[in-house]
Amino acid sequence: MPLALWALTLSAFAIGTTEFVIVGLIPTIAASLGVSVPSAGLLVSLYALGVAVGAPVLTALTGRVPRKQLLIGLMMLFTVGNLVAWMAPGYGALMAARVLTGLAHGVFFSIGSTIATSLVPKEKAASAIALMFTGLTVALVTGVPLGTFIGQHFGWQATFLAVSLLGVVAMIGSWILVPANIAGSKPSSLPAQLAVLKKPRLLLVYAITTLGYGGSFIAFTYLAPILQEVSGFAASSVGLVMLVYGVSVAAGNIWGGKLADRKGPLPALQIVFALLALVLLVLTFTAPNKWLVLATVLAWGAVAFGNVPGLQVYVVQRAERDAPHAVDVASGLNIAAFNVGIALGAWGGGLIVAKLGLMATPWIGSLIVVGAFLLTTLAGWLDRRDGVPVKAIHGAAVATH
Repeated sequence: MPLALWALTLSAFAIGTTEFVIVGLIPTIAASLGVSVPSAGLLVSLYALGVAVGAPVLTALTGRVPRKQLLIGLMMLFTVGNLVAWMAPGYGALMAARVLTGLAHGVFFSIGSTIATSLVPKEKAASAIALMFTGLTVALVTGVPLGTFIGQHFGWQATFLAVSLLGVVAMIGSWILVPANIAGSKPSSLPAQLAVLKKPRLLLVYAITTLGYGGSFIAFTYLAPILQEVSGFAASSVGLVMLVYGVSVAAGNIWGGKLADRKGPLPALQIVFALLALVLLVLTFTAPNKWLVLATVLAWGAVAFGNVPGLQVYVVQRAERDAPHAVDVASGLNIAAFNVGIALGAWGGGLIVAKLGLMATPWIGSLIVVGAFLLTTLAGWLDRRDGVPVKAIHGAAVATH
């Protein structure tokens, strides 16, 4: 694989770290800035909203910008956003910084696959994309626990400084290694993207994605406070629990992809959503016990992101039938739906914490995931009515949020 691809992988690692590290730092940030835990949780929502807006809107607006220039500009925006977070004098500035970095995230993953595949022969395209998105998985396994450790021992500002340095290295790597003559795909206008939203069956997929992720993030956003206040873990141990979660996520992604290949996307999604709802419900009862909650978090990681391959495969399947000239747009909007779910989940979780307390988040999140399961069952019934085979697509789809 060319060295330029490793520059993209490093960029994905930095972006994945800054997105999820905030979860482990919520109690630390809340105490430092003198805000409530739900207010600190909004920092997750604002980032996800930045991604949801940045992916379709900014990708359309920057469609004619040369890919290398755009890539370097995005990593520059990402670095600036993290530097603003590092120097943030208060909550408002930190909120603005999160939105900035979220905007960069959205466009980066919209154009990343195109850039990655242009760097290798056609027969290595899937491997190139998979390598780039490995950066996200590695971020969950190593970047997030390490960033949480740094934030708890040297202050949360130090975490954002460290991530901004990663951004600088990734930007320099892209400047030196990525060729200047990368051909961009034909830009999609905003009206073309919005036309996809007129397709009821695609809207159903986006609703499944939003509920499936939203339900999980109602509780996940407040995992660190639950571990500290309910389970009795020291703040310094939260990073280790996040490491356990990240390793489980890496395994769950692989398992989810194989399950979708073997059974078809919708049956696989039904299994994953059923298990996810069950794990969240169980968390309500295991949280007070350190060993039981650790086992629950391990199980949670295995299914929390196991829905991503099935969802991305299914949205492509539906787009090929309902919007064959806008498959990439439909897939990109599903990534936006992932982040709308994260934003709504974190925001809704904050309301739940304020009104009902921390331990209401797991069982309410479970109910939301049950909603995703029911919509998935509805989609399967509609497909059978229309004579659509269960395995309408063969081959694995590379997916990310």
